[in-house]
Amino acid sequence: MSTLISVAIFLVFAVSILFQIFKILREYERGVIYTLGRYTSTSGPGLIILIPVIQQMVRVDMRTIVHDVPPQDVISKDNVSVKVNAVIYYRVVDANNAINKVEDFMMATSQLAQTTLRSVLGKHDLDEMLMERDKLNHDVQEIIDQQTDAWGIKVSNVEIKHVDLDPSMIRAIAKQAEAERERRAKVISADGEFQAAAKLAEAANTLATEKGAMQLRYLGALQEIASDKTNTIVFPFPLEGIGDLLPKLIGGGSQNDN
Repeated sequence: MSTLISVAIFLVFAVSILFQIFKILREYERGVIYTLGRYTSTSGPGLIILIPVIQQMVRVDMRTIVHDVPPQDVISKDNVSVKVNAVIYYRVVDANNAINKVEDFMMATSQLAQTTLRSVLGKHDLDEMLMERDKLNHDVQEIIDQQTDAWGIKVSNVEIKHVDLDPSMIRAIAKQAEAERERRAKVISADGEFQAAAKLAEAANTLATEKGAMQLRYLGALQEIASDKTNTIVFPFPLEGIGDLLPKLIGGGSQNDN
């Protein structure tokens, strides 16, 4: 019985030693190896052989990490309070620096993203936050990437997801948008009136250069409304036309008297 217990203890000890000697790293993993507490190398992927007790290894995931930045209270440049949250995409490119240069690279990157988001957005107006997100994303990403470069972190993208406003501010923005639409409508209407007046002036100049053009224009208008026989239409006749017709009428009457 004691022999079986001894064999079992030996087997357990041997298996534990084997687990300490042989390590298998996946394709996306790297191992930071320490020998007697000193950094030795970065190995992987594949089979890694360690000296028990003397060497230790820390696994590092090299895949892209998607981190959701919690909502941040931001006061814009025009003194509007908003809540902004974002998502950041980053990955470890240097496992040695990610482990040895910072205590917890994931926590450090998260805290840096929060402070940078508040700092960058606080320098812009609310309109810029709502309409220039691509530019703000690029600015935040560039700053975080520069700060985390010493940690062996590469920030590939930052996306601002939501800009939440107070309900009273939403109503104010709606009124502002309505006023802007009314202003544009008035400008478009005034521009149309200006173009119409210019065309009318051009048409009047054209009619004035040709004798009898106005009479032809009146006759054309009469022809257009002649189809409606249910109403009596009083159509003005230009004095210039009467002046041209009077000599002919008077001359025709004199000839008939003769």
